[in-house]
Amino acid sequence: VPVTVMVLVMVVGCVGDQSCSLLGQTTLPVLSADGDVNIGAVFSIHSQPLFKVHSFNLREFQFAQTLIFALEEINNRSDLLPGLSLGYQVYDACGSVPKAIQSALALMNSPGIHDSLSEPSSCSRHPISHFATCDCLSNRKKYPSFFRTIPSDLYQSQALAKLVKHFGWTWVGVVNSNSDYGNNGMATFIEAAHQEGVCVEYQEAIFRTDSREKLLKMVRVMRRATARVVVLFVGLGDLIPLLNVLAQEGDPGLQWVGSESWITARMLAEKQSYSFLRGAVGFAFGNVKLDGLEWFLDSVHPSQDPDNSLLREFWETVFQCSFNRSREENRGTLCTGAESLAGLKNQYNDVSDLRISSKVYTAVYAIAHSLHDLLTDLKNDSGRSNRSKGKHVCCYDCIPCAEGEISNITDSNVCYLCDLEYWSNENRDHCVLKPVEFLSFEEIMGIVLVCFSLFGTGVTTLVAVVFFIHRDTPIVRANNSELSFLLLFSLTLCFLCSLTFIGRPSEWSCMLRHTAFGIAFVLCISCVLGKTLVVLMAFRATLPGSNVMKWFGPPLQRLCVLALTFIQVLICVIWLTISPPFPYKNMLHYKEIVILECNVGSAIGFWAVLGYIGLLAVLCFVLAFLARKLPDNFNEAKFITFSMLIFCAVWITFIPAYVSSPGKFTVAVEIFAILASSFGLLFCIFAPKCFIILLRPERNTKKHVMGKTSNDIHVHD
Repeated sequence: VPVTVMVLVMVVGCVGDQSCSLLGQTTLPVLSADGDVNIGAVFSIHSQPLFKVHSFNLREFQFAQTLIFALEEINNRSDLLPGLSLGYQVYDACGSVPKAIQSALALMNSPGIHDSLSEPSSCSRHPISHFATCDCLSNRKKYPSFFRTIPSDLYQSQALAKLVKHFGWTWVGVVNSNSDYGNNGMATFIEAAHQEGVCVEYQEAIFRTDSREKLLKMVRVMRRATARVVVLFVGLGDLIPLLNVLAQEGDPGLQWVGSESWITARMLAEKQSYSFLRGAVGFAFGNVKLDGLEWFLDSVHPSQDPDNSLLREFWETVFQCSFNRSREENRGTLCTGAESLAGLKNQYNDVSDLRISSKVYTAVYAIAHSLHDLLTDLKNDSGRSNRSKGKHVCCYDCIPCAEGEISNITDSNVCYLCDLEYWSNENRDHCVLKPVEFLSFEEIMGIVLVCFSLFGTGVTTLVAVVFFIHRDTPIVRANNSELSFLLLFSLTLCFLCSLTFIGRPSEWSCMLRHTAFGIAFVLCISCVLGKTLVVLMAFRATLPGSNVMKWFGPPLQRLCVLALTFIQVLICVIWLTISPPFPYKNMLHYKEIVILECNVGSAIGFWAVLGYIGLLAVLCFVLAFLARKLPDNFNEAKFITFSMLIFCAVWITFIPAYVSSPGKFTVAVEIFAILASSFGLLFCIFAPKCFIILLRPERNTKKHVMGKTSNDIHVHD
């Protein structure tokens, strides 16, 4: 109920030499008492902005006295805030929104805790409401420091819809206060009612300042409507003008369903003119008993503060008397001060219904316990907040939050950890998205690697062109020119597959980069292995009676390359089917950045691909090493041995470098290994041949290739 909002203000700390500045015209509290820490409150003790006797609200005055009762209880306890006294400042909102705002600003401008030098300090205020039920206040982004001791209207609205459905009332009219309380509560009710199968015939909105003509029009809508059940989600102050018009027009014969704001109001049940409300149903908060409150309420007396006009007005209202002889005729009698509250029964001292008063009581204790815990933390915590020497117990030095933690609440004793994808800003008051890191085409390292990749592709293509032009020469035809061209093609793929490792990882790029790399390198090494076997078989064929080259001819060489490559393709297919690589945000390696990388998915699949490449490379190296000393002016096995030595050295070094490299450098290490091993194969195997083709063409003869031996060596094209 927004008009009857109590704002309890807890002073929790002082920072630096800042001070509050005055906002608006000064408003004085109607009840006050100083303490080490002051709790402020706003009640609608009067129903109109002008202080008139007939507008005194006894129920709200009971709320204010319940606040004082709770504070005195706490001050008399030794286990809660020992050595610290709580004071209060109670302001009157007079049932007016502007007046309530003015009172709240007065609380914000009220002096806070003073240090030993009596200098004002900037202290924080945290509102806790005992009666603000609007669900809109549950939005923690809009109202991060708002708390309440009463449930949200969300649950009441949903329960009212179920209540209407329970009684079989599926055709209803609705009326709500034209305020946040009524509009939000009714919106939730209508939504819940539709889900329950309840239909709404009409909806009307009222406010306490509405004209009589508007209220009469609303009454006519109710009477003419076919719906005989009306749901009233209105504040008590907004409802009374409508009830007065209904009472004058006669019983409308309707079934009323009410919100908690008015359904338990005893004044409505006791007034004969509102008899048409009999049978109204609704929900109410649970009632409680506060021991000692009744005696405390009865003990209130103007003599406790003779200069307080509110206490005298309360006394005059309750006993219909006057302390002022000039007004005695209007009141009928003169107040003596000997009157006793104990013998009266009214809204003020009636403790049979403390549903809302208990929320005031709970709010005060919530603040007291929070302040007690805060002071305990300040005494025990040597890191987050430090007590300032020579200042009040509530004052402390502000210590910045640690990296990755923030606190956007002034004087907070707690820092909050940012989510995994966020990091604290420089001021440590907001969480910002962590920068995402990956090897991109735009950065220098990515550009350099792309240049080397394209350079290798270009050189490989140039070598292929040279070989194609001189394809009929002996040095090209020797050792199966078909395998040479296939090897050049696979080297081109090796250079190009390194480009798939650069750029923002995606689902497809992660799967492509590892499988393309694995298949391209196996195809490459299979060709080298085929060429090594050709060399061994060729020299084996020189032995008497040997027909090795007859069955290990070009068709079988192709089949060998395809078979070895197919095994790698099969490994990759199984890997992609069971657990393929996928893009992954690594937030564990670095706290302040997110590393976007490709997770290999199945580690077994990844190392199976690398292991198969390593197996073929070792086999090729062993065979080439065995054939290195075979007689020939151009024994290709020597160059294959050297190329495989470079290849194995690169990838053996790659493993520890890959495991230990952080972030995008892991990808750079893998690309470097691909390019280095590819360049090693390209230059070791093809550079000597290109040297002879282009610079020593006189050596590009069959006689020179075959060597000066007594036996003919049969080298098959």
